[in-house]
Amino acid sequence: MIIVLKSGSTQSDIDYIKEKLHAKGLKVHVSQGEERTIIGAIGDERILREAALAAYPAVEAVLPILKPFKLASRDFHKEDTRIKVGDAIIGSDDVIVIAGPCSVETREGLLEVARSVKKSGAKLLRGGAFKPRSSPYAFQGLGEEGLKYLAEARDETGLKIVTELMDPRDAELVDKYADIIQIGARNMSNFNLLKEVGKMRKPVLLKRGLSSTVKEWLMSAEYILDEGNMEVILCERGVRTFETETRNTLDLSSVPLVQSMSHLPIIVDPSHAVGRADLVAPMSMAAVAAGTDGLLIEVHENPEEALCDGPQSLRLGDFASLMKSLRSLAKALGREL
Repeated sequence: MIIVLKSGSTQSDIDYIKEKLHAKGLKVHVSQGEERTIIGAIGDERILREAALAAYPAVEAVLPILKPFKLASRDFHKEDTRIKVGDAIIGSDDVIVIAGPCSVETREGLLEVARSVKKSGAKLLRGGAFKPRSSPYAFQGLGEEGLKYLAEARDETGLKIVTELMDPRDAELVDKYADIIQIGARNMSNFNLLKEVGKMRKPVLLKRGLSSTVKEWLMSAEYILDEGNMEVILCERGVRTFETETRNTLDLSSVPLVQSMSHLPIIVDPSHAVGRADLVAPMSMAAVAAGTDGLLIEVHENPEEALCDGPQSLRLGDFASLMKSLRSLAKALGREL
């Protein structure tokens, strides 16, 4: 349930209610908006009713949250969540572009891509040091060596890093290097991993599962939020359907749908959705038209020699051209890129 406090409520009012809820064994989360403070109480609602908090002078209303995802719901937090990472604010009017190779392969290649995407207007650099692959014989990533290359690219270009965490045992290592921690589609329902990143104080980019519904996706986000990490970025990357001409089917309806259901920002990964470089540009344009908060685009200095996802990676020049088109579209929509 949520406890809505009256305008002008003090920190003492908030602390008093939190203390009462904690004494009842309930989890407490506070959302402070511009006009109202909302306190979310997670647990047995019968206990909450017994607390009789509606009678406290600072309380305006005590309301149930009917959706199964409590903290991700707009009932709990009506205003859009904005997540600041370096100079980028994800969830603002700006369209934030994250670009880079699927996996970090060489120091020289990563630095070349980082310099180029920075020049083209990307705000963050993506690159996998640990790679979940369908085949155990495929390239699995460089591990800490790859993380060090990413850190060097950040130091040179100023681009903050988005990289994937696959195993709770690597959490401390990845946390040491990453600015945003990515949870891949295959790990969307790895609840122990979600709890681990929920305890960390880094933004988390949560990809939609291969065949997951929007509700299941938001419930996975709830695991992270419930541990106290409120900086979750959702990433639509396509879902599996009967279609075989593309890698997945990009569900752009999820963008406005999620925005109506949740305060969390949502970005789109057209590269993994379509699996074809020639479709990345039109799907990126469509995602911006649908209202996405950002894009996650794979870019490689030489896609033919990429060790991971070469067919869906844009060349440096093609990415630069796409950014020009996206900038024009964003401007026409009253946004910036």
